[in-house]
Amino acid sequence: MSETTATGSGVRTESPVEFDHGLPPNPYNPHAWVIGEPEIGPGTWIGAFTVIDGSGGLRIGAGCDISCGAQIYTHSSARRCVSGRSYPGVDRASTVLGDRVFVGANAVVQMGVSIGDGAVIAAGAVVTKDVPAGTMVAGVPARPVATVIVDGTDVAYLPLTSSGSRAR
Repeated sequence: MSETTATGSGVRTESPVEFDHGLPPNPYNPHAWVIGEPEIGPGTWIGAFTVIDGSGGLRIGAGCDISCGAQIYTHSSARRCVSGRSYPGVDRASTVLGDRVFVGANAVVQMGVSIGDGAVIAAGAVVTKDVPAGTMVAGVPARPVATVIVDGTDVAYLPLTSSGSRAR
């Protein structure tokens, strides 16, 4: 990113912009908070204002898109909090996203979840359970709503019925 500056001669120059917002630097997005040391595959894009928590073990596959505002967790302090800190620690569990997973804006992936290759997590979804490969989930909590069908360059979403089977 660069900043354009006007000079006295009317010439504009570009110089790098430094962001000093207190987030630790990371190679993905200066406005993302990357915690720990997650394993992130090549070609993965991470949007601004995301939380990528690698403190409990996180693997994000190749070619994923993590949209702005998404949060992926590998820890929870809920039991420690509600116990008035008598619960001794922070729970941690590894989280895995396969290859080519799309995580929509403001979606939340909870600790310990595995998401299969080619899955789609809808915007605003809260993922609390594993998501099979090629499945679209939506809602709070996230539930399967469609099967992702990829045929060359064509991508389609085949809706599921209320029973969870493919619509006819």
